Amino acid sequence: MAPPARTEAKAWAREVYQGVCNVIIPSYAADLRSLNEAAIRHDVRRNIELGFWGALLVSEAGTTHDEMRRFMEIAVDEAAGRHRFLLQGVFDTADDIISLCRDAAAIGVDGTLLGHPNSFYPTTATAVEDYTRHVCESTNLPVVLFVVAHSNMARLDPRGYPQEVLERLADVDTIVAVKYELGRNQTMRTYDCFRRLEGSPILLADPMEYNAPMWVDIFDVQWMGTSNYEYYGDRTPRMFAALRAGKNDEAMQLFWEIQPAREARSREMAALSAANWVHRYLWKYQAWLAGYNGGPLRQPSPKLSDGQMKRAAAGLLAAGIIDEEPDSAAFFVGRNPG
Repeated sequence: MAPPARTEAKAWAREVYQGVCNVIIPSYAADLRSLNEAAIRHDVRRNIELGFWGALLVSEAGTTHDEMRRFMEIAVDEAAGRHRFLLQGVFDTADDIISLCRDAAAIGVDGTLLGHPNSFYPTTATAVEDYTRHVCESTNLPVVLFVVAHSNMARLDPRGYPQEVLERLADVDTIVAVKYELGRNQTMRTYDCFRRLEGSPILLADPMEYNAPMWVDIFDVQWMGTSNYEYYGDRTPRMFAALRAGKNDEAMQLFWEIQPAREARSREMAALSAANWVHRYLWKYQAWLAGYNGGPLRQPSPKLSDGQMKRAAAGLLAAGIIDEEPDSAAFFVGRNPG
């Protein structure tokens, strides 16, 4: 499916981006020399089964560019129009991001979550704006801006990202949404950003699912992503759908049911936050607990400890999402050994 025309991207996204977007991390063969196609297809089917709108196809798990293209092709083919996908637009250079975005558009991916290369160190707000406009003008793929603390821009604005730039970028034709993660520990940052962008042509999204009841109520948020909500099974898409339908009691029952798992996940993320690193191996394990493939990941990736796995499983046990602690050795083999 071709992306919408640039001039129609925002209206298209307002119609299409409705629901919860989680993540799918690529799976590899046992020898880590190639992708595991059967495992990737398994994860796409599981994602659809759990009721997610779509998934971010993660690029921070050791794939080459050719493998990333193949990862997108497999996911889109398996979904067969039943599911939506975003490319994680985080690669070594802007040219790499542009190239992969062009491929994603040709393959039928529905957008990109646009981040920054690790070496990107803007010294002015203008440099942030110029970078973003350059990428967006070089692809027709709809763009979700990724505004997050580890982009390291607090020197340009105490909020963590130059707000005036964000407001100007809202008018760029291919920018359809903003994933605003700066309010992780200071919700006022998100409230102020959303208040200032309310009425703009882009969608507002906070990936912290525990804030969803508030933002649906105040700002009528219709799309949420991206994070590893699959850890909670089907609970997050069900909760979000109930909120959108005005079934607040049903939504809040689901909200509090997963609280033990949410607390377990939050503790692990807090312990790792200073590293400016998403523990993809741990996320892969958390997804495996919920029925996804699991399996080995390439370096660079933090090692996964028994303690982390036990704590992740304990959170789901306490929430009633799983019935018994699994044999973690099976995770490293995966459900579809290749």
